[in-house]
Amino acid sequence: MLMVFAGACSYGMLSTFVKLAYREGYGPAHIAFLQALAGMCVLWIISLLYERTRLRLSWQLLPTGASIGLTSFVYYASVQYIPASLAIILLMQFVWMGILLDWLLFRQTPTRRQLQCIALILTGTLLSSGILTTFQPGEAMQIQPGFSTGIALGLLSALLYAVFIVANSRTGKDVPPVRKSAVMMTGATIAIAIVNAKTLVFNPSPGTGILKWTAFLSLFGTIIPPLLFAKGIPKIGATMSSLVMSAELPVAILCSCLLLHEEVTILQWCGVALMLLAMALLKKKE
Repeated sequence: MLMVFAGACSYGMLSTFVKLAYREGYGPAHIAFLQALAGMCVLWIISLLYERTRLRLSWQLLPTGASIGLTSFVYYASVQYIPASLAIILLMQFVWMGILLDWLLFRQTPTRRQLQCIALILTGTLLSSGILTTFQPGEAMQIQPGFSTGIALGLLSALLYAVFIVANSRTGKDVPPVRKSAVMMTGATIAIAIVNAKTLVFNPSPGTGILKWTAFLSLFGTIIPPLLFAKGIPKIGATMSSLVMSAELPVAILCSCLLLHEEVTILQWCGVALMLLAMALLKKKE
């Protein structure tokens, strides 16, 4: 559980630094692709150097990696069209989507305690996102161009995230964790390259300034989390992982507050407290 929690916290920092990269003119295609490519290279080097087991490729891990790679790209793309607070709300729907997929596909019925945690997490998500203070009752909501596109991308990122959690909990359990992460990042890199082939071919070099963002995002987005998830998710299962990984949201809010100097209201901190309460309840027995 601690491994999955730490991986989720690592992911939570990414949105803040992606927004900083956007300010310098870089787009989601190059950011997501270079992030996945750098992570893939580092993980393969570590695996080949330190994992002395016979090289064995579990090809079923490639689709699993593709799902997490496309999650990053689709989420990065969604924040171009909708407010970050709304994008985070949409992404966090992976909590119930992952549990629903596990139930529909593998008949893993959630327990009463887990259902209680879902309710707390969704309530905390709504409060901590800030949307309740952004859109006041009686005020006309300003719909920006591409708003529906952003909504669709946000929900798609949540579904892809849920697919990754369920698939990761079921595949490659006998594969060493670094090797497993390297294969998944290979799938992520291939998927992102295919989806963004036109952009990457016609604009292959966005400039050397993107390298600093690539280094940070690959470390905390495609190296550390996959290693932790590869080890932790199969041990606690998809349902528990979906709940624990909701820790990404309070971390994202904290980073935006400290680094982007965004205002965080008391209501938002109450939402964070609710989510932390849900984490504590997960550790208690029924």
